Amino acid sequence: MARPSTRLITRERIMSTALRLVDEHGPDALSMSRVAAELGVKGPSLYNHISGKSELVEGLRELLTAQIGTGHAELRPWTLAAARWAHAYRTVFAAHPRVVPLLTAEPIGSAATLEAYERAYAVLRQAGWPEAEVPAVVRAIEYFVVGSALDLITRDPEQAELGFEIGLTSLIRGLEERLSTHLAAGRAVASEQ
Repeated sequence: MARPSTRLITRERIMSTALRLVDEHGPDALSMSRVAAELGVKGPSLYNHISGKSELVEGLRELLTAQIGTGHAELRPWTLAAARWAHAYRTVFAAHPRVVPLLTAEPIGSAATLEAYERAYAVLRQAGWPEAEVPAVVRAIEYFVVGSALDLITRDPEQAELGFEIGLTSLIRGLEERLSTHLAAGRAVASEQ
């Protein structure tokens, strides 16, 4: 029997199928055999495109990262960039809340996802954040956003939206105050030298 002239599966098709499976059936539905069955192929066929479940999860992360986008990294001041990023992040995660447990269980490994983080870090560095705090600032925003996205599926959307806006404004103001303190301390040290 001859092979078909067009590929039955591609990495992109595998990932979109995996995302649909998790969205519809939850994180436990994600397996190589289940994705293969959805694609109408045998499990080993997937290994020509991906190495295993960890790569499936990383592919899901890449899909969501691409949906979030990186346009916010061009905005200034950093507070506007952070707010736009938080909104985009929350919108995407709220659309795919069942993927979140998978992403939190696997370390980030893809170049595309790491590049998105590096762009966010660059915005914070340019604003004057101390290097040691840059990853923590991103994580603080992520913790808030992920929790808020998950809250959307269990609460009244209008109240969840109001809570998100109040919380995000408060978080960014608190971060702004922290940065102001760091910058003032840096100026004081510089003037003493």
